[in-house]
Amino acid sequence: MAEPEARLYLTLNLAGTVTASAERHPERTAVRLDDAEMTFAQLDESSARAAAMLRERGVSPGDRVGLMLPNVPEFVVLYYAALRAGAIVVPMNVMLNRREIAYYLEDSGARLMFCSPELRDEAEAGASEASAEVIVVPRGWPAELPEPRQEDRRLAEADPGDTALILYTSGTTGSPKGAELTHANLDGNAEVVCRTLIQVGPGDVVLGALPLFHSFGQTAAMNASLRGGACLALMSRFDPERALETMQSLGVTVFLGVPTMYAAMLHRAGDRDYDLGALRTCISGGQSLPVELLRGFEETFGCKILEGYGLSETSPVACQNPPDRERKPGSIGVPIEGTEMMIAGESGDELPDGEVGEILIRGPQVMKGYWRRPEATAETIRDGWLHSGDLGRRDADGYFYVVDRKKDMIIRGGYNVYPREVEEVLYEHPDVVEAAVIGIPDEDLGEEVAAAVVLRDGASASADDLRQHVSSQLAAYKYPRQVWLVGELPKGPTGKIVKREIRPPTARRD
Repeated sequence: MAEPEARLYLTLNLAGTVTASAERHPERTAVRLDDAEMTFAQLDESSARAAAMLRERGVSPGDRVGLMLPNVPEFVVLYYAALRAGAIVVPMNVMLNRREIAYYLEDSGARLMFCSPELRDEAEAGASEASAEVIVVPRGWPAELPEPRQEDRRLAEADPGDTALILYTSGTTGSPKGAELTHANLDGNAEVVCRTLIQVGPGDVVLGALPLFHSFGQTAAMNASLRGGACLALMSRFDPERALETMQSLGVTVFLGVPTMYAAMLHRAGDRDYDLGALRTCISGGQSLPVELLRGFEETFGCKILEGYGLSETSPVACQNPPDRERKPGSIGVPIEGTEMMIAGESGDELPDGEVGEILIRGPQVMKGYWRRPEATAETIRDGWLHSGDLGRRDADGYFYVVDRKKDMIIRGGYNVYPREVEEVLYEHPDVVEAAVIGIPDEDLGEEVAAAVVLRDGASASADDLRQHVSSQLAAYKYPRQVWLVGELPKGPTGKIVKREIRPPTARRD
């Protein structure tokens, strides 16, 4: 028995997600956007047509293909088509400019990329610098492509260790690095998410509001829902009011988002009553979810949020509050099936429960490495453990907690200040919608604690009020001496707050 199973595994191709579901549920809706729907049979047929077109254009197994499209059905079609043809997908943020596009194409070696019509100018300018070709994809594509021959419908054979995806990290230090995720990384992570975390099947509707060019949206929304035979209801751009209306009208059962999405929907909840009775599972990831936000959302909508944790380098899910066990607010839960995590000190040795150290991860979802960067790979993956760069702790029950990004930790006068702890207190203030705590240079202390805050509409709290609120709850060295109010905080493609782009006003000391 073991030998046949091994042979089947060695021909794994992530595109089999679609072909298998098309065999089981051909007439069920696989993907929808607004009023447009695509069944599993249609998705399978469209990806086969696009794969045949790629082969005709000379795309061979191992070639890289860039995708720069928003959350539209064409992204889904081309993603699986490229894999079907044996190519490596290079997803690209739709907000990239021509210089960044050129970098992605040159670094990955992609000679072909697809983009949506509204992105054509930047895409063509960047591709020209990288000597790559651009294909503009209109809505409804590839209906006009010829029907593929029977041999073109096949899935390219893929070893589990073959690279399926090059996913570029945000590049907080230096140029972005491409995480090589294999067919086994992605397929295995999607299978565990589908079966044990979101637990979807035919009849479920998953709201695809997370960008599909990001690993969270790809694995936990697209790959997991389609694997389970569920419907992926896409939003080309997240809007909180429209998201709530869609969840109500379509009977969405699963929502996956980042904390800023939950905050925006909660902020809109008072405008009208929404019936989200079908909603049974909410997953939060991307960054830490403030406990006050979690409680407020759950009280308003009557659906539990399960916070999880992962990285682009882990395909991405590594840890999650399980749906069938105790859920601990503020915790990222326990390692998912087949995954190990530990808290390590500076020497790399495991620390006792309760102590703060770096989160290390080992499991089948850990990336192959950084594309053509062996030194960076060796620095990040040591002795089989991926070093996350995040600081955390584990409690006596085995639940993990993210304290902060290792690089975000503030050292004020020799004392460690974890921004998340301060942010949690800020979120407890009734006037606060969003908050970001950062360190700013200080001649005497090295760094000073500072906070940028967004208030609710009509709120009257002042910066002094917020400073006093935090100082009454935390030690004197932790509260932010500088607080400023802003209309919005800078965010990345998933809605995650990007702290490196926060610029404080003229520094002041109290």
